[in-house]
Amino acid sequence: MSELVFFSGTMDCGKSTLALQIGHNRSARGLQGVIFTRDDRAGEGKLSSRLGLVTEAVEASEGMDLYAYLVTELSKGGRADYVIVDEAQFLAPEQIDQLARIVDDLDMDVFAFGITTDFRTKLFPGSQRLIELADRIEQLQVEALCWCGARATHNARTVSGEMVVEGAQVVVGDVNRPAEEIGYEVLCRRHHRRRVTSATARAGALSPDVLPVNHA
Repeated sequence: MSELVFFSGTMDCGKSTLALQIGHNRSARGLQGVIFTRDDRAGEGKLSSRLGLVTEAVEASEGMDLYAYLVTELSKGGRADYVIVDEAQFLAPEQIDQLARIVDDLDMDVFAFGITTDFRTKLFPGSQRLIELADRIEQLQVEALCWCGARATHNARTVSGEMVVEGAQVVVGDVNRPAEEIGYEVLCRRHHRRRVTSATARAGALSPDVLPVNHA
């Protein structure tokens, strides 16, 4: 029976790599898939991994009906045996409903990959809807690590190396951006709560002053 599967994890835990691997394994068995993505770091219509792997994809733009797109492709003689969706957290809730309809009405497996919460620890609407609808939710086993070595559980947005907690929910960036740019860093809950990034931790270690105790 076909399933809607949500693979979730923090940034830098290998979601896109797994998406590419799933596509490779199925294509090696003669299956053909449709890959959707939104706001990939490599640009529009791309699914890329930080390991350097990249493939073409369909940009799931705002307002696009994913179910209708797939039906149109099939009606024109195209073939699709499964669907992969990367950066699924950026999709609108109604687009997640369309993914569920693909599973139920077209009998295709849909593999969605995304982070669950934003830099403010709030659920992305797309991820929330996936949690509500998915047949199965898989936590990725490759653990991203905080700068302190603990398991990273939260995504932090940074500007000049300092964590920020205000701003638009979606700002495309990456964990490998230069410090002076808007970027992202994965942190454990303790350091996310205290807003201690790797840059501010290094600065604190070099400072001769005693750091204030934060009871938050």
